[in-house]
Amino acid sequence: MEKIPEEGPALIIFYHGAIPIDFYYFMAKIFIHKGRTCRVVADHFVFKIPGFSLLLDVFCALHGPREKCVEILRSGHLLAISPGGVREALISDETYNIIWGNRKGFAQVAIDAKVPIIPMFTQNIREGFRSLGGTRLFRWLYEKFRYPFAPMYGGFPVKLRTYLGDPIPYDPKITAEELAEKTKNAVQALIDKHQRIPGNIMSALLERFHKKQKTN
Repeated sequence: MEKIPEEGPALIIFYHGAIPIDFYYFMAKIFIHKGRTCRVVADHFVFKIPGFSLLLDVFCALHGPREKCVEILRSGHLLAISPGGVREALISDETYNIIWGNRKGFAQVAIDAKVPIIPMFTQNIREGFRSLGGTRLFRWLYEKFRYPFAPMYGGFPVKLRTYLGDPIPYDPKITAEELAEKTKNAVQALIDKHQRIPGNIMSALLERFHKKQKTN
């Protein structure tokens, strides 16, 4: 947690698991150890789910737009974004491939707000819950309707460890494209260093009892 500032803004960029339970724990850790809250950008469809409004308020979720994100950061708050969003949640799998496409809006937010970016990845997040969204049918349904129809399974009590990379400082000379690529490489470096590829549910469960070194 030492990479999270005691005060002042920062943009946290994280890999999106099938269900981002790691981020819920992460938010709680920030509140307990730093006495701070962290706003998070959520997909538009989440705000349409009946009964979710209270939960979204508790987790300080918002759906943008970019100007609102910049405003939050300029006000000195922490903000988190997963550029892969629902697409990454559904389509990525135990190979932990990053699916950001050409998204660079988060990088422009960091540039406009003049804040550092902190990369984040949670080991075994794909072993806790798995998505079947990578099949052709469910991918087509998502691209057509922008709604995650894909079934999921899991809830396995695997060992989760969240890692934060070194902050990427604000650089007035960098472009949004360059910063997006730099951030993606930083998240990928965390995956390469800490995650067994492909992920294995049984191994992740056994890590509850002993620390197993990453082997590929």
